[in-house]
Amino acid sequence: MWQSASILILDDNQSRRQDVCAVLSSLGEAPVAAGFDQWSTFTGAIATDGNNVRLVVLGECTGKQSSAERLEDINKGNPHLPVMMIGSEVLDEAAGHSDKIIATVDNLPDYHALLNILHMAGRYREAQSLRAGQGKPERPPALLFRSLVGGSRQVQVIREMMVQVADKEVSVLITGESGTGKEVVARNLHMASSRREKPFVPVNCGAIAAELLESELFGHEKGAFTGAISTRAGRFEMAEGGTLFLDEIGDMPLNMQVKILRVLQERCFERVGGNKTISTNVRIIAATHRDLESMIAEGTFREDLYYRLNVFPIEMPSLRERPDDIPLLINELVKRMEQEKRGSTRFNSAAIMSLCKHPWSGNVRELANLVERMAIMNPNGVVGVQELPAKYQHLDVDDDVLDQAIAETALETHTNVANVSDTTLLPESGIDLKEYLTNLERSLIQQALDDAGGVVARAADRLSIRRTTLVEKMRKYELQRG
Repeated sequence: MWQSASILILDDNQSRRQDVCAVLSSLGEAPVAAGFDQWSTFTGAIATDGNNVRLVVLGECTGKQSSAERLEDINKGNPHLPVMMIGSEVLDEAAGHSDKIIATVDNLPDYHALLNILHMAGRYREAQSLRAGQGKPERPPALLFRSLVGGSRQVQVIREMMVQVADKEVSVLITGESGTGKEVVARNLHMASSRREKPFVPVNCGAIAAELLESELFGHEKGAFTGAISTRAGRFEMAEGGTLFLDEIGDMPLNMQVKILRVLQERCFERVGGNKTISTNVRIIAATHRDLESMIAEGTFREDLYYRLNVFPIEMPSLRERPDDIPLLINELVKRMEQEKRGSTRFNSAAIMSLCKHPWSGNVRELANLVERMAIMNPNGVVGVQELPAKYQHLDVDDDVLDQAIAETALETHTNVANVSDTTLLPESGIDLKEYLTNLERSLIQQALDDAGGVVARAADRLSIRRTTLVEKMRKYELQRG
């Protein structure tokens, strides 16, 4: 059991154990959890296969073993494992191993807190690898790319591709519609590479006039052209040792494509008006929303440059291809606004459902603009379907009311879910209702399938839904019959 997971949870508080698993699952992780009666099996597993474990979560132990003893056992099995502890009272007991504890929380951490803890765990393992004299740090885990928000399969695939190429000295070509987050990927690749201490220099090739682009990229000597009153370094020199991000490479004129190809091949260039060859050591990451293969057929993009740039292609999915990520994106966008003190707002579940049905031609950038507009129009309020601009209203107001009634009924009728009158079960930081209900639905479907021995028709009867509906939900949540 333990060998199959990268996050291990031990807690004798079963309810909290399940809640931590649910939050981690919403982050795209696949944790394994058990009580402390599994301690000997767990310590044996990390001693033989602990290199695959990224984080250990320790909660309440009803046995006699102290926190310090448990941490000592972990340290003997694998000294590089970071630990998160639930319960502030354990700090005094575990003082001798405080460097191993990357975080301590009083109770269940929320989505954003766990996000930061996972990031710290990756940094801890990297630092331990370097301290042990193992040379280059291990390949960055996918959790380092959490600024690419989303838990959908498409985003997980992108993260895995980024893991594969981040520390490789090859050119990357990122394609996808405008607003899908191509520059976010480029910046993440730079920060996860060995060049992270050097500059990341972005250039939008479509925003600079064709006659000025060469000077912008390569710099110019004094007097090279009218207005060149002094020598100026270009973007290649500014990015020396780091990463040069050529955004909208498809808008680059043909004469400049030839010069970029020469730099990629020979690793040198000359400033405009100069005759001195300057060597360069930069990694090129390019991006475009255009279909470069069609442009090659039309003769507007050089085929040889395309293959030089397209060593490792990453195609960004559009937002309409991953609507399940919209609640997470809205949470992240609102949180950033609050941190920057630019206002706040909330969207009810019906409004989010309506937004999930929108085609999003502007993708994440369009969603960010909408969230900002709603924060201005409904400061610190709750946005329902009727408050959304008309183009985003894909549900009737009656559907809005119905959806709220369904949500309240779900909360009231399940004993293992916070009841609307049971305010003590609602975290002070609040919850994402849609995410909470999604996790609940996934859990209940899996339980019904397990109880029915994997027979879909029988599980559908237990859930009082049609078999075809259950099959569709199984496909949505990637659930197996068992």
